[in-house]
Amino acid sequence: MQICDSYSQKYSLFNAMNRFIGAVNNMDQTVMVPSLLRDVPLLLEELEAAGGVCPQREAALPPGDPGAYFSRRDMYSHYMLLKSIRNDIEWGVVQPPAGEEAARKKDKLGGGGGGGPAEEGEGEEDLEKQFHYHLSGLHSVLSKLTRKANVLTNRYKQEIGFSSWGQ
Repeated sequence: MQICDSYSQKYSLFNAMNRFIGAVNNMDQTVMVPSLLRDVPLLLEELEAAGGVCPQREAALPPGDPGAYFSRRDMYSHYMLLKSIRNDIEWGVVQPPAGEEAARKKDKLGGGGGGGPAEEGEGEEDLEKQFHYHLSGLHSVLSKLTRKANVLTNRYKQEIGFSSWGQ
């Protein structure tokens, strides 16, 4: 069976994940010396183009705010973050122990009380809404991270003087 890359597949989560993983693999193969990225800031225009921080948000963050650290990271931090996210997608993330997860579900359900069929139907509808909400959010985040990986790759090429590589 042949898979056609039609317009509707452009928005598939699977394709978004593949584009992201491909961009990070390209970044990883291009960046031969990751330590050269230390203390090299990504320009605000580059971050905006990749869906990152906007200047108004950057100015509004107080120095002691944890969000301020994440918005002012150097290229090395972005590089490591992108590789870490790629590894999480490829290999999965560590799940909490089964006992903790069961207790958390029981708390969310209000102590495990007996729900009737009407509550079950509402739960199913809620699950569908939650799924679509998170799916669109995940697709959006993956698209931004893909652009960020491409920006970092191109910036690395500029920094080492090989801006014409792969073009």
